[in-house]
Amino acid sequence: MIGVLFLLFLIVPIIELWVILQVGQALGVLPTLALLIAVSVAGAWLVKREGLGVWRRARRQIERGEVPANELVDGLLVLLAGALMLTPGFVTDAAGVLLLLPPSRAALRTLLVRRYRDRLRVTSRFSGFPGSGGAFVATAVYDVEHVRDATPPGWRSPSPGPSRELDA
Repeated sequence: MIGVLFLLFLIVPIIELWVILQVGQALGVLPTLALLIAVSVAGAWLVKREGLGVWRRARRQIERGEVPANELVDGLLVLLAGALMLTPGFVTDAAGVLLLLPPSRAALRTLLVRRYRDRLRVTSRFSGFPGSGGAFVATAVYDVEHVRDATPPGWRSPSPGPSRELDA
């Protein structure tokens, strides 16, 4: 992993400089600089817009009692897009724009969830129903495939007794 990061930090700036020089030769120095600044400003605006959209969707899901798994991954991808858009260069800007487009972001999210499914776990801690005075505490761990459920797998319907627990 460190070798890959080292190559990225070495190769990406070289590619960025080469592309900037090519554009600079075609357009001139001032238009190239203006284009780089304009793309960064437009990128910041797009990141803000997409980030707020992801934030609103996550809040709606939380209010419905759902875990906003897709929105959390989307939020990380929008954050990465913002970092790429603010980095000077046309290649990183193009990658950032791709991450800001919802269809490409959804495709990448699907790939990431598939690749890291075994490592992604969502832990929920339940400390009582409203008005129950916190009569019970239970912890459930379930994987990303089940995060759309409002209740975790194995949850039994509440019994009238003071304690409620998860099925094993």
